[in-house]
This record gives sequence, C-alpha cells and structure tokens, in this order.
Amino acid sequence: MKKASVKDRNTIITILHAAFLTETFPNSINFVAKQDKRRSKRIYYLMEYQCKMAFKFGQIFLSDGQKGCVLFLNPEKKRTTLRTILWDIKLAICCIGIKNIYKVLKREKILKKNHPSVPFLHLWIMGVMPDYKGKNIGTKLLKEVLKYYKNVHSIYLETTTESNKHFYEKLGFKVFNETHALEYPLYFLMKS
Repeated sequence: MKKASVKDRNTIITILHAAFLTETFPNSINFVAKQDKRRSKRIYYLMEYQCKMAFKFGQIFLSDGQKGCVLFLNPEKKRTTLRTILWDIKLAICCIGIKNIYKVLKREKILKKNHPSVPFLHLWIMGVMPDYKGKNIGTKLLKEVLKYYKNVHSIYLETTTESNKHFYEKLGFKVFNETHALEYPLYFLMKS
C-alpha cells in the first residue's frame, strides 16, 4: 500500500472508472451519473471529481501493484471555496445532468442526515480493477489502511449492496442504519 500523490491521479481515476463502469445495477454511482449514451464519460467525470475532492480534503491510498484504491474524506477539513463550487458545477453539467440535480440533492440530504455526530473519517469510495476483483486486493488494501488509521476514533461509510455490506462487516464495520428511500438500499456503517 502507498499513500497516493497527485502524480497518481490518472491511475486512481482509471481504477475507479473501470471498477464502476461494469456495474449497471442500482447503486450510488448509477444514481448520480445520468444514464444515457455518455454514461462512460459521466462516470469518468464523477471519478475525477471524487479524486480532486479526496486530494483536497482527505487522502487516497493505492494497493501494491496499483490495481485498487480507496479514497477518504475528512469532513472536518472540507470547505466550500470558489474552486470546489466550480468542481460542483462541472459535476452537475458533465455527470449528473441538470434534470437529475434535485434527486441527487435529495440523496445528499439523506447521507448527511446519517453522518455520525462524532468526528469521523469518511471512507468515500473504494475500487479494484475488474480483472483483479476477487483476488483479495481490496481486502488487503483496506486492512492496511485501517491499520494506518488505527488511532482514528471512527471511520464511516455507506454502501448499497448486501455483498459490500458483508465485506465491510468482516473487517469490523457495524451497520447503524439503513434506508430504502431511494431507488436502491443504503446501508450506513461505522468502525470505532
């Protein structure tokens, strides 16, 4: 595992884009990215946005061999600036689509309502290249990152699938809430 730097930006975006492009079932990525003939480009913009935000307000880790990555946000560091407003506008235009902004804002409201009241790090997104899924790259990476963050009081995440929920539970995360208010389930987990 290594802590990523801005030099790793294209690798990170490539991993995340490839990891989520093939997932066509209802989930957070497909909810946010407008589903049309430009889906691949829209998902690319979303991953580019998440990468920028994580470099600005968190940390990114790459697996050995650079086939997997995990992005963290530190909500205590997150600030609205002119730059982040421009990133949000580009995300709305290039990924979400103007007609979908309301439903995405509704989703964000649900997420924020379920954020822990204690200080936490947000495990924002994790991905592994499709050809390497099932080879313990994600498990090894996340175990190493959790060891890196062993002195952090709480790590929070949300996920949309039962299999991901079980993956995180095996690593010590506990479900503290769930909702079916959107087009897919959302499970909220935390590790203290």
